[in-house]
Amino acid sequence: MAPRAHVEHVVRDLDEHAYLRLMRTIRRIALAVEAVVPSERTYLLSLGSRQGNAHLHWHIAPLPPGTPYERQQYHALMTENGVIPWSVQQAVDLARRLRAALSEIGEDG
Repeated sequence: MAPRAHVEHVVRDLDEHAYLRLMRTIRRIALAVEAVVPSERTYLLSLGSRQGNAHLHWHIAPLPPGTPYERQQYHALMTENGVIPWSVQQAVDLARRLRAALSEIGEDG
C-alpha cells in the first residue's frame, strides 16, 4: 500500500477503516516474513518522532528461534546490540521469497 497522504501518528491520524486496512496489510506481510524466515515470534512496532522520522512506518522484526530471553524484546531491536550482516544477493533473494509468500497468502491473509 503506497502512501497517499502524510501520516505521522498511528492512532490519531487514521480513521478506524484506514487503521484496520493498514493492520490487515501489516499482518499479511508479517505472515509472509514468518513463512520465509525462521521466527520464534514477530515484533510489530510503529516507531517515530516529530524530531526525527515524522511519518508513520512499521517495523516487522522476526525473532530468530533460540534467542536467549535476555536478548529478546527491546534488546533484539536495538542496532547497537548488533545487526545481521547481509549481502545484496541475500536481500534480493529474501525479496523474491517474500513476494512468492505474499502471492500464496493472497489479499485476505
